[in-house]
Amino acid sequence: MGSFGKKTNWVAVPEENSYVTRLLIHVEGETEETFVNELLAPHLYQSGYLSVSARLIGNSRQRDRRGGIRAWSSVRNDILNHLREDTGCLATTLVDYYALPQGGPRAWPDRQLAGRLPFAEKSVTVEKALLADIRSLMDADFDSRRFLPFVMIHEFEGLLFSDCASFGRGIGRPDLIPSLQAVRDQFNSPEEINDSPETAPSKRVRAIIPEYEKPLFGTLAALEIGLDVIRAECPHFRQWLEKLESLASLL
Repeated sequence: MGSFGKKTNWVAVPEENSYVTRLLIHVEGETEETFVNELLAPHLYQSGYLSVSARLIGNSRQRDRRGGIRAWSSVRNDILNHLREDTGCLATTLVDYYALPQGGPRAWPDRQLAGRLPFAEKSVTVEKALLADIRSLMDADFDSRRFLPFVMIHEFEGLLFSDCASFGRGIGRPDLIPSLQAVRDQFNSPEEINDSPETAPSKRVRAIIPEYEKPLFGTLAALEIGLDVIRAECPHFRQWLEKLESLASLL
């Protein structure tokens, strides 16, 4: 199941004369942080990155008890500061489409618009708006390839339906595999599990597993499923990962 609960110090040794770059992934919560450290980082080092690290956006550990992701204005400042301070880095995001604020001062660009669009256009619309906003605030010579926003459709829990048998085993509940699989069988892809307040992936998971705790259960399940299966089952996730792999030697 990996080394969940242990601090892992990854060391990548690039080949002589190779060009490598650093990647910072701005993540929504501690589960995504562990996902980066345990699954994504080891894989991306093989693509040539010098360092891969996760940062909780907007100081997520100190969010109030009302929950919810930070306002885009706060997250944007984090991203801008990082891109400006470290000109030899790439930055990306790992956030849930479902949870993004849609209106008011906390709104994320085009999230409200995306809610009225077909499934295939939802995350892409928000991602394009995030990139445009960052690009508009950077210097004229900013290489926009240095920021690759990624918005998960619809939630992190959707990824866990990539392999329901491993999901059940990973959390020590193989008896629940048929119930999890029954949800998965309703959709062409785990990413299509819809995002209403009643049927979002996390709501479906909690209906089956009332004791579900995302930081623990989500991490254990993801480790059991593995990155290869997730990328095979989730097209939008796969496209993001392939772009990250291709950008490893950009700088």
